[in-house]
Amino acid sequence: MRSVEDQQIKVTAAAVAPRPVRVAISEAQGLLCAEDVVTERPLPGFDQAAIDGYAVRSVDVSGAGADIRDEDGHPIDLSLPVVGEVAAGSRQPIRLQPRQTVRVDTGAPLPTLADAVLPLDFTDGGRARVKVYEPVRTGDYVRRIGDDVQPGDLAVRAGTIIGPAQVGLLAAVGRDKVLVHPRPRLSVLSVGGELVDIDRTPGPGQVYDVNSYALAAAARDAGADVNRVGIVSGDAKRLRDVVEGQLVRSEVVVIAGAVGGWASEQIREALEGLGELEITRVGMHPGSVQGFGRLGRDEVPTFLLPSNPVGALVVFEVMVRPLIRIALGRRHPMRRIVKARTILPISSIPGRRGYLRAQLMRDEQTGEYLVQPLGGPNGASSHLLATLAEANSLIVIDPEVTEVRTGDEVRVAFLAQRG
Repeated sequence: MRSVEDQQIKVTAAAVAPRPVRVAISEAQGLLCAEDVVTERPLPGFDQAAIDGYAVRSVDVSGAGADIRDEDGHPIDLSLPVVGEVAAGSRQPIRLQPRQTVRVDTGAPLPTLADAVLPLDFTDGGRARVKVYEPVRTGDYVRRIGDDVQPGDLAVRAGTIIGPAQVGLLAAVGRDKVLVHPRPRLSVLSVGGELVDIDRTPGPGQVYDVNSYALAAAARDAGADVNRVGIVSGDAKRLRDVVEGQLVRSEVVVIAGAVGGWASEQIREALEGLGELEITRVGMHPGSVQGFGRLGRDEVPTFLLPSNPVGALVVFEVMVRPLIRIALGRRHPMRRIVKARTILPISSIPGRRGYLRAQLMRDEQTGEYLVQPLGGPNGASSHLLATLAEANSLIVIDPEVTEVRTGDEVRVAFLAQRG
């Protein structure tokens, strides 16, 4: 029996990242940047108002708020004439003269000689003449040219996951396209004479094709570009033709079907000549028996997963998902592992690493992670898909551990939800 670690090494060694491609920035979200994006122009490209208000010379309003009186002792209001208005996007240059002000909108270019913006709250909001209640200093409420980014600065570094902020920055520096590591293409198909698609009513001895839908969703969640082939006849020639067709269009192929005994031998014989598909027993449960090989001219990583949907999804999580994440260029392809205390006892099969579905939660008072195993007493009923749907994590039980008591600490892989 091969260990989980040895099988993972064998699988991940076959990961090949697709060549970087240049895509529109609107299509780049979630992908890994494959280049250093160096800015060519400053951002912002001109001195601009950071707030609605009045562009001023700070020296002209320095006395605002002070107790200034005339010769007869009467208070003197500080006010300035408003000689114009500049909206955001204006291209009309304005030169500010001493003891004058111009009304400006947020983002508007600052008039020549203005060195500050007086917020509306610091004034009476006058249109022809404005009273000033508080002073401002040079640079107040102004976004100077190059404050955000200077020419030659790195806007987005290679290896950065492109999210909304990165898309916005790329747009801000004038980049309409960016070089990224594309999503690996994955094809998934189901094999089994008992399968019918969900648009048909199962007859005696027939079941819905769950695997091609569930595995396609898992692959998309991992970041792959998925082609769900659906049900493929077990006829050797038909199966070979379909798989051979997918090998030329995919970086990964996943076949869900029987992996043990005569049925798996049929599949292996049908694909003979395309490469070696090794069916082996791995020290894990569920999904101990699984197949992997590199098929076709390009040696495409190809998986044979159990027909049991829970086993298929667990093997996908442990073996296929890391390969997809590596192909995407992610530095940390494995799920985040946390330590948690179990609130129920757990039994595990000796000699195999257990991956038991569970609900991970956190104690509000102590902040400690707690985990509840699902699937019946002691983690039984490993075939039940409904409990996997309820799970947000997998408890990972080491091969030498057969019993876990209530309150014991266990390792938990958090199945983070996207969206």
